[in-house]
Amino acid sequence: MAGVTRKEWKQTTMRLHKLSNYIFLCVFCVFHLEKAADATASSTSGIYANYDNLTPLQKHIAFFDRNKDGRVYPAEAIEGMMAIGFNMDLATYAAGLIVGGLSGATAPPGTIPGLLDPVYVENIKKGIHRSHSGSYDKEGRFVPEKFEEAFAKYGKTKPNALTLLEIDQLIKGNREPNDPMGPLSETVEWKLLYIAARDKKDGFLYKDTARGAFNGSLWDKMAKQRSSRTN
Repeated sequence: MAGVTRKEWKQTTMRLHKLSNYIFLCVFCVFHLEKAADATASSTSGIYANYDNLTPLQKHIAFFDRNKDGRVYPAEAIEGMMAIGFNMDLATYAAGLIVGGLSGATAPPGTIPGLLDPVYVENIKKGIHRSHSGSYDKEGRFVPEKFEEAFAKYGKTKPNALTLLEIDQLIKGNREPNDPMGPLSETVEWKLLYIAARDKKDGFLYKDTARGAFNGSLWDKMAKQRSSRTN
């Protein structure tokens, strides 16, 4: 572009990129606050009346239901992502992918689709896709044997751990015929797990850590650890 150096153009586009993310975040937050104002459910009512009865998949997503009304709105997903260490940009993208990908599948029958619809925790099993590792069954229960099998088969560099390349191989190995969306969803899920939970020193995603994500215990643990470091 005439009169503008490449460096200046790059800096300008980066500023615009960040500005668009902030606007996006603000829209999410305003929408969520309006919805949350009418929420009356608590952690001792509704789906959370007996937390132990939730499936591992429900517990996995419930962390992001910040006001515990049984629904995960985009702003709540962003808040949850930042609580486990994502920066705002990555949290916004991750929330958009996850909520956008699961809101329609988990919505109650007759719901009119909307851009900022939530994920319904109770119906999260409806969001289970094809071409996955089998670590959840169709009801959202954790299947330890399949989880162990995934690490045993693809964790070749180091026992009980996966590299990013090995995660790519796992995703490719789980691909089913005539299923373009399943591998995409599997990629988002495993890559976000890797970014959030990998060992920051050696870059491995360890099996014991990943198990916590699948059984629903990891996010609370990570958030508490991060909070204790910042306080």
